[in-house]
Amino acid sequence: MRSNDQIKGVVFDFNGTLLWDTRLHNEAWDRFLRKHDIELTDKQKNDVIHGKNNSSILTALFKRSLNEGELNQYIHEKESMYFELCFRKGIDYAPGAERFIDFLKAGHIPYAIATASVKENVDFYFDHLRLGSLIARDYIIYDNHKIKSKPDPEIFLIAINRLGLRSDEVVIFEDSFAGIQAAQNVKAGRIIIVNSNQEDYSMYGYQVITNFDQVDKTIFK
Repeated sequence: MRSNDQIKGVVFDFNGTLLWDTRLHNEAWDRFLRKHDIELTDKQKNDVIHGKNNSSILTALFKRSLNEGELNQYIHEKESMYFELCFRKGIDYAPGAERFIDFLKAGHIPYAIATASVKENVDFYFDHLRLGSLIARDYIIYDNHKIKSKPDPEIFLIAINRLGLRSDEVVIFEDSFAGIQAAQNVKAGRIIIVNSNQEDYSMYGYQVITNFDQVDKTIFK
C-alpha cells in the first residue's frame, strides 16, 4: 500500500457497505431459491451470491447461460422481493456514512460508488432513500449486464477512471469477500472493510470498521 498522503479519492461499494441491507438481500434470495427449488449451504450462498452481480449469480444458480429475457425476468423477480422487504422492514445508511460523505464534500475529495446493483435498484434508492443528496448519478457505476462481476476489478477500474485518479490514490470501502478481492486485484492504495453483517475478516490485514466515524480522516492529507 501507498503512504497515507497519496490517498486522493474514495470508491464505495454500496449494498452492505454504505447501505446496510445485507439481511434483506439474503432474505430475498432465500425466497427466490425456495420458489425455484434450489438448495444452497450458507457457504455456497456466500461464494455464489454475496458481492456478485445478478448475471453471475443467476448463471451459477441455474447452471446454464440465460438469455436476456430470462435474465431480466429473474432479476425483476428477485429485486421485487427485495423492494417489498425494504418497505416492510426498513433500511438505512451505515452509521456515520452520511457524515463521512459530508466530510468528503467539504474537502472536495472525489468519490464514486461501484455496485453490483442493477439500474432498477439504483432508481429505487434515488426515489426512496435520498441517494441523490449523497452523490450524482454520473458517479455511480452499476451492473449494466456488461461489466464483469467482482472479484474481477473492472467495476472498480471504471469508477477510479471516472474520478480521474490512479488505483493507488484511492481508498476502497467493501464488505464482501468478492469485493475485497476485486479491490486487491485493482491494487487500491488502501482497503477498508465495513463489517455490517458480523462476518469474520480475520484472514485480511485491513482495518475493519462498523461506523464511518471510525475512519482516520488524516489519510486524505
